[in-house]
Amino acid sequence: MPMLDGVRTLYRLTRGERVADDQPTSHVTLSEGRHRTLRRYGTTDDVDAALSAGRPPVLLIPPLAVPARCYDLAPDMSVVAAVLATGRIPYVVDFGEMGYADRYLGFEDFCDDIVPDAIGQVLADYGDTSSTVDLAAWSLGGTVAFLTAAAHPDLPVRSITAVGTPLNYSLVQPYPLVKTLIRPIGPAPVTYALKAMGGIPAPLVRLGYRATAWEREIKKPGYILRNADNTEALARMQVIDWFQETLPGYPGKLAEQMWENLVFRDEIAGGVLRFGDRSIDLTSIALPIQLFGSHRDAIVSWGAARHGVEIFADSPEVHFTTVETSHLGLIAGSEATAQTWPRVDEFLAGLDRVGA
Repeated sequence: MPMLDGVRTLYRLTRGERVADDQPTSHVTLSEGRHRTLRRYGTTDDVDAALSAGRPPVLLIPPLAVPARCYDLAPDMSVVAAVLATGRIPYVVDFGEMGYADRYLGFEDFCDDIVPDAIGQVLADYGDTSSTVDLAAWSLGGTVAFLTAAAHPDLPVRSITAVGTPLNYSLVQPYPLVKTLIRPIGPAPVTYALKAMGGIPAPLVRLGYRATAWEREIKKPGYILRNADNTEALARMQVIDWFQETLPGYPGKLAEQMWENLVFRDEIAGGVLRFGDRSIDLTSIALPIQLFGSHRDAIVSWGAARHGVEIFADSPEVHFTTVETSHLGLIAGSEATAQTWPRVDEFLAGLDRVGA
């Protein structure tokens, strides 16, 4: 009775019900704290196998203003499952919700405290404090990873993988137009507005993300009708809808830094970011680096992601891979499964062989 099943599925959609149960990958919460909850995926047997094979753990850093579940959206859209399948142990640090009370949080809080603390906890849990950690991150999570490695070169980090990370904001629309319009009066009005709001509230972040996916929203009714009897397709659609509806906001200080350091002055394109009297030089990172970008990414242009090849030219090795899909599709979905994560495994396996 495919037609009847399709009608029932459509009825459940109209009632706001999920057409498939949420199935998070099994995990253990190692520690809970404000903006620093740490989870490990995989069993103790998986950990023992990875240790005996000499495979360092992988710490996944989520983007700011994105729920950490971005790395485990569904069984067929799960980064942690993909990493586990390669015999590696993934850990995820969860920054949690951001509100007005977090308005004093800046990039320094993440790269000086939260992420270094997570790295230490990962190695302690892994059972080999003499080992190193591979950092992997999506979008602005990559920015945090690079700032952490540059600010603390003594951290036990073996490599960095950044997927869809913007590294030249002059190549990301609409920022060039915004800078042109604001240049006569300078960045102060926008900075003051962000300060007054205490950051960028979650509703604005969600609205902005949906605006980049306007074509998907227009096509959604037709997609639903075409897939009325395809529960898996509709479940994937609902997962993405849920993801868009749960985006947290940006804390105040960090939003101001994004505007002034990343957008208005585009310091990241030159590799050196200045926070007050402090400079963090990304070009000093002496680690193997892997970058991913897409021409179909509506949030981070291919050129902005590839610019990292220039920034990290002095690193031991820098790889850039193009995977033609959406921003989210770079880490979750069929293209990520077929291209992104196998390429990440090849990169890390090469480092395993060098270190063996």
